[in-house]
Amino acid sequence: MSGEAEVNPDGTTTFTSFQDAPPPPREPLADEPTQGEENSAFFGAEEMLVKRTDPAIYLGLALLVAGIFAVFYYRHLQRRKRRQLLELDFLTTIDGEKFNLKLPAAVDEYYAIKIKCEEQGWTPGAVPSSNNASENPHHRVLAQALMKRCIADIPLVQHIQKESAGMNKLYAQSMCSVKQWRAYQTAENMVSTEVDEVRAEADEIEPGWSQLIWRQAMQYHSMLKNKHEQEAKAAAEAAEKKRVEQAKLNAEKKKVDEEKARILAAEQAAQELIKQEEREKSSKKAFNGPGMKKGFLK
Repeated sequence: MSGEAEVNPDGTTTFTSFQDAPPPPREPLADEPTQGEENSAFFGAEEMLVKRTDPAIYLGLALLVAGIFAVFYYRHLQRRKRRQLLELDFLTTIDGEKFNLKLPAAVDEYYAIKIKCEEQGWTPGAVPSSNNASENPHHRVLAQALMKRCIADIPLVQHIQKESAGMNKLYAQSMCSVKQWRAYQTAENMVSTEVDEVRAEADEIEPGWSQLIWRQAMQYHSMLKNKHEQEAKAAAEAAEKKRVEQAKLNAEKKKVDEEKARILAAEQAAQELIKQEEREKSSKKAFNGPGMKKGFLK
């Protein structure tokens, strides 16, 4: 290692290596910026960036976010409105077909029976002399006919009661057509008139019955409905049970038929094997018969 010798005052000598000496300062190039110039350029760039941030940019971003939010909110309202329409089940009845109602045939049947009873001497509003049916045949026949009419009217009354709140809400929000609203009003007036007529007829048959007839009809309707549902359920269960039993019988029959076919195939194969053995024996016998000359194959 090359170096320089230095004599100390106490007579000792130390060597200084050229590697330990600091390197000489480097002369900057002509186009290379100095440290101060670099710092000033950096802070100048920051000042330019700060000066270029315009408040209008923030305003534009805010308006953009507000616009996106408004679009999503509008779509949410539209989806909600469509969902309400679906829940109210009015999309399939745009022209008011849901309210194209007709009175049941029991109405005309009741009036036909009433005319016959009047021809036979029955007087509307007359109080029966006793509860004996044989003494008051017209009263009993008319009461049964009117109850039958009232029970037949129950589905119409329930239908209007169910749709009333929805239709009034749609009309208040201008979400239904004029034709649909008029169809609803016509159906509602028809059902309301029918309810009042049934009550009037009930009082003619038995005074005071108008306060009870609709409640009784509702109870009878529920009983008949439950009876029909139970009968339908029993019929469905019986049909299912019959189907399962038939499927079981078919499976057993198929199994028996397959077993018969297997046995028949085995018998045919055995018979064929027996016939084949007999043919082989016959051919051997014919080949080795008395007519064959000795030494023929030698």
